[in-house]
Amino acid sequence: MRVLLFGIMKDIVAAKTLTIEAELPTVGDLKRWLKQEYPAVQNLKAVMIAVNKTYAADETILSPEDEIAIIPPLSGG
Repeated sequence: MRVLLFGIMKDIVAAKTLTIEAELPTVGDLKRWLKQEYPAVQNLKAVMIAVNKTYAADETILSPEDEIAIIPPLSGG
């Protein structure tokens, strides 16, 4: 599964994209995997995940062909 990374997620992973070989059936599983593999992700308030350019809930089923983007919270003032 290919995952696009934005904002601080690029810094945490040190890449613009991530290829995941693990079997992760849902968005919730992907979030748990990210927190396990990259503990700094746990410090983020919220991470939005888009599947095929639509924001997805934790229950959303993933398939290897999906375009997945991880969008961290925005900051600013």
